Amino acid sequence: MVLHQPENKHVFKAFDLSGRVAAITGGARGIGLEVSRALAEAANEQVALIYNTSKTASDTAASIASENNVKAAAYKSDVGNQEDIEKAVQQIATDFGRLDIIVVNSGITSSIAAEDYSAEQWRDIMKVNLDGAFYTAQAAARIFKKQGYGNVIFTASVSATLVNIPQKQAAYNASKAGVVQMAKCLSVEWVDFCRVNCISPGFIATDILDIHPQEWKEKWFDMIPAKRMAQSYELKGAYVFCASDASSYMTGADLVIDGGYTLP
Repeated sequence: MVLHQPENKHVFKAFDLSGRVAAITGGARGIGLEVSRALAEAANEQVALIYNTSKTASDTAASIASENNVKAAAYKSDVGNQEDIEKAVQQIATDFGRLDIIVVNSGITSSIAAEDYSAEQWRDIMKVNLDGAFYTAQAAARIFKKQGYGNVIFTASVSATLVNIPQKQAAYNASKAGVVQMAKCLSVEWVDFCRVNCISPGFIATDILDIHPQEWKEKWFDMIPAKRMAQSYELKGAYVFCASDASSYMTGADLVIDGGYTLP
């Protein structure tokens, strides 16, 4: 087999996701929530929100379903537990009858001086951001391989390619660099049955950044040519593009969306 080639179609149809089923880890908050909404909006795609700590995920899924006249549901899973995420992804495929797209979005961060990391603090980051990303993609790929088609989209970060300042976050940066390289490897290994790509956002105005002091944010604004953070919804188009046939020949790519942050 070779990388799937869709038929030539009107460009609007190339972006059409009608009838497809997508699962999104971290899909009930932040970037993941906007991705869940975007894929539900893209010609009534069905979505499964995978969450771990959210207390409102089921209500969020119900809201997305009502607003877009689609099937949407929430599934609790710890992505860092291989057996747990495998079970959740298989259950989604059973409940929805198929799985076409997996958005591997769950992530956590910390700001700790490298010399002060405990083994547990280091493992906590890697367990979710790198191990969990692999386990999630692996679970979906087993379904995609049987089907003969599928699509994996990782949420990575500009932190995969630069060193952020003034915060100290070696573990987070290393984990995201691992995600980008892992995606490239998987795109080659799995080319017969699915595409694999990354989206690397810059500074996005989500609650994951709310814990940082104002002086850090002012430093970031000085370094971003756009002079502002992005809102999560500004990433929606990129995920729809990666999920659709509009990007049919793109695999192993890393789309950087950062307001020019990585350029100077």
